[in-house]
Amino acid sequence: MGIDTLPRLPFPPEGEGKKGIGIHLLLDFYGIAPERLTDADLLSRALLASARAAKMTPLSAPVLHRFPGGGLTGFLPLAESHIAFHSYPEIGYLAADVFTCGADPEGPDRAVAILRDALRPGRESVRRFARGDALREGDSG
Repeated sequence: MGIDTLPRLPFPPEGEGKKGIGIHLLLDFYGIAPERLTDADLLSRALLASARAAKMTPLSAPVLHRFPGGGLTGFLPLAESHIAFHSYPEIGYLAADVFTCGADPEGPDRAVAILRDALRPGRESVRRFARGDALREGDSG
């Protein structure tokens, strides 16, 4: 599936009350079992499942890289933006983000729920940001 074969998403997303270009969630997951944070297959499946749950469109398979010590970084490019993570098994921590310019405002929350179920953090912080909310009519590059 090439990017040029996908329909162009509205930019900014259409819909009543829409402001900005998208939603960006920043996740801090703590107290995760180290074996979960070094399991590339688990994390790859979680990226794909979280995109499916959010009704987002993957542009490729997840890209993962393992660092010495076992930590992984992963990225799933989406037609609507991306889902990415960095794992730190030595401290039981995962930093992740879910960014979407899609039309479904609950999509990112469903993606987070899948990541939470897969990783089982002991505690978490999820911060939500509206991206591009200061855009004005007539703004251009």
